[in-house]
Amino acid sequence: MNGHNGRMDQRMALLLLAGGVTVHIAFEHPSFGTALLVGVGVVTLLHLLLDGR
Repeated sequence: MNGHNGRMDQRMALLLLAGGVTVHIAFEHPSFGTALLVGVGVVTLLHLLLDGR
């Protein structure tokens, strides 16, 4: 799984919790969800581009 004999570490649990809350908010408020999706996309793209440096 993630190198810990199938156990979930704290970072993975936090990411899953944040993802679940984000999906719920985006479902309840579609305009906020769209803005959030664009922001996450930009941050992810920057992370991928700067990771190679």
